[in-house]
Amino acid sequence: MSNPDVINLNVGGAKFTTFASTLQRFPDSRLAHMLDGSDRDFRLVNGQFFVDRDGSLFSYILDYLRTSQLTIPSDFSEYERLQREAEFYQLHALAEQLGQGNIYQPRQEILEVRFLLQETHAFFRIFCSCSSTVEALADRIVMYVEQPIGVQGMSFPFSNQKPLAPVPLQRPSHHDLVFQCGTDFATGDQFGARYASIKPDQRKLLNGTNVLGLLLDILLREGFSLVSTRAVSAEEKVECYTFQRKKRPEIFTIAEDYKQEKMVNVQVKPSKQTKKR
Repeated sequence: MSNPDVINLNVGGAKFTTFASTLQRFPDSRLAHMLDGSDRDFRLVNGQFFVDRDGSLFSYILDYLRTSQLTIPSDFSEYERLQREAEFYQLHALAEQLGQGNIYQPRQEILEVRFLLQETHAFFRIFCSCSSTVEALADRIVMYVEQPIGVQGMSFPFSNQKPLAPVPLQRPSHHDLVFQCGTDFATGDQFGARYASIKPDQRKLLNGTNVLGLLLDILLREGFSLVSTRAVSAEEKVECYTFQRKKRPEIFTIAEDYKQEKMVNVQVKPSKQTKKR
């Protein structure tokens, strides 16, 4: 027995099933008037409403009807075609917002790596215009400090197997992080060694030049382009590597208050969890 509240649609060969109330969510749209049979572009064929439009793009339209939001993946490129589909279905606020190209323009991130090498000790400072990128790097970079072996603080100077303890990175702000590696003279004949590891690489590296090479390689693999290198301070041997990356938002959401027919601001979020504003 068929349920009159459940509607089957065939959009260009793609099949969809939804509630009549979903199609009527926006009362002024063509989909809201489809059920009364007055629109010749929507025909009832074998118990299904058929419309000769793009079925893959209709999945975004239907998601918008269900949630009053439109969530677009980062690799989506059919904005103009989706705008035309929104215009066809007379979802005017959605079409207008999709026509504003600035909402899906790629972001440009600027990232700087400052590297200072002092004999056997290296210092790193990473700054990025996008705080989420810095947060991601901070989760991947782990520092370890070498601990002396012994009882009551007395170490065994001839032991090569000293335990390593993780230590936190320095975070001067949300946009930068600081860490170091290498050997550092402490007292007597002892040296305190600091190692750096950058996931997914499992090595614990002591040599600052090796850490720098791994860090630059990771940035290049993740879409950054090296745009310049320069010496910030020749006396202190501070090198600066500047990168940039154009990246679309992973997810942005267009939300519409369909009762008041007002558009809410677009949300751009660095993670895949979004909330309606």
